[in-house]
Amino acid sequence: MSEIKKLMADVDVEEYYEKYVDFEKFSKLCMEEQEMLGYNWSYPPFDFDVDELWHSYNKLKLIAFKIEFSADELEATFSDDQLKMVLKRFERFKVRLMNDIYALEDEDSMGLFLGKCTLCMRCTREFGMQCKMPLKMRYPIEALGGDVDKTVEDIFGYKIIYAHEGRLPEYLIFVGGLLYDKK
Repeated sequence: MSEIKKLMADVDVEEYYEKYVDFEKFSKLCMEEQEMLGYNWSYPPFDFDVDELWHSYNKLKLIAFKIEFSADELEATFSDDQLKMVLKRFERFKVRLMNDIYALEDEDSMGLFLGKCTLCMRCTREFGMQCKMPLKMRYPIEALGGDVDKTVEDIFGYKIIYAHEGRLPEYLIFVGGLLYDKK
């Protein structure tokens, strides 16, 4: 890994909600992912009204971490299993990056996770049990209906790219944020 760049932008929640949020569309995608990969407390269904949550805040601080790979890493070709292991390492790395978001939180704000929660090795939701880390677990933007791909492209000027044919992408981008200025 060559470098990690932190990208930030403050946006008006109402404008963001109008342009990027479609809870019905993205909650279906989250549910499909859970059916394939296992259930997670940070993904729907929720016991709260997502629209009401969005409309409880005035501002959204988008925080993206862009991880750029070295030339050697980009030239390497990995087997499917090797590539899964490399990418899994970055999934676990997101927990450390979340510390930047936790540090910004106060009683009038709420952090948003960098993708699906990965605090536990296996989420207790899979077993019908309550979350083991409710004080640290946060919801990701996409689980609340946000179009992360369009957000990254429009606001930060990058496309979300994926590993392909055993090769790492030029970069990975993890996007989280902070809902703040509570109404």
